[in-house]
Amino acid sequence: MKTDIKSMLPAEIGAALAEMGEPEYRAKQIFSWLAKGAVSFDEMSNLSKALRGKLDERYFITTPKPVCKQVSEIDGTIKYLWELRDGNAVETVIMRYKHGNTVCISSQVGCRQGCAFCASTIGGLVRDLEPSEMLDEVLFSQINSGIPISNIVLMGIGEPLDNFDNVIRFLELVNHPDGMNIGMRHISLSTCGLTEKFDKLADLNLQLTLSISLHAPDDETRSKIMPANRGRGVEELLDACRLYADRTGRRISFEYAMIDGVNDTVKHAELLAKEAKSVSAHVNLIPLNHVEERPFRPSTPENLKKFVSVLEKEGVNVTVRRKLGSDVDASCGQLRRKLVSGK
Repeated sequence: MKTDIKSMLPAEIGAALAEMGEPEYRAKQIFSWLAKGAVSFDEMSNLSKALRGKLDERYFITTPKPVCKQVSEIDGTIKYLWELRDGNAVETVIMRYKHGNTVCISSQVGCRQGCAFCASTIGGLVRDLEPSEMLDEVLFSQINSGIPISNIVLMGIGEPLDNFDNVIRFLELVNHPDGMNIGMRHISLSTCGLTEKFDKLADLNLQLTLSISLHAPDDETRSKIMPANRGRGVEELLDACRLYADRTGRRISFEYAMIDGVNDTVKHAELLAKEAKSVSAHVNLIPLNHVEERPFRPSTPENLKKFVSVLEKEGVNVTVRRKLGSDVDASCGQLRRKLVSGK
């Protein structure tokens, strides 16, 4: 069985080289080649042919295949469907902003969290992504598009904290100075609220942005649309957010999908304002992208405007996410669902 070399850090590659009787300094060269998108050891021209042969006997290099690429004619948003080594597929999106280009990556094939408005969770969880596969989403999206990536959001298919160890290893790889060298402060990790993992994440003090997919400020509403809330509850989530912010010194962000008639009333806004202020959170309102298999619709412009007005009146720092990729399969999971269903 060959080993996934792209999921290894330089020190680990160096130790493996030493066992092979090769100089450890070669590890930096190999790691650099991988970070540039090398798809075979033969491309690593500054390594001897003998070493390249040894590496090929022991290791494989992950290389995703672009099954589908959709480019928005409206705003230039690019959506990829990547086929993995085992035939599974995940989605990645490149979004262009004035402050830089952001890639939204998946952390799992499918998702077990069951959010009622999301396409990603239809069909449940298939498997976790390996660190190398998440790195490939960033790397090959950049290579294929020719667009330099400056920011990463883990907000695609899957729940990052449900794949904790692999996600942390991915962050180490993408942040490494000899690799893509994307700073932690340019990375945002989104979670539906697996509070049992917050302490473990805080212990690492990675200085990334923790984004909470809140989507409702009360247990009654949130439990209906987000099964992850059951057994935890909004108050437990808020307590975990306070502790995380206190320990890391990093501001929490609340992601809030505006769903018509579900979570977009003035009463919801007033409660959300109270909770956001209690943890000094920034609120990012997201116009819902409609999913064919789901009954939910985006809030009306009038309700969105009222909602924003309430938050601003209460002194909450609030933004409305610009709706990107409206002419492509913008919602996470939609493109993969089409592949799986054959439509």
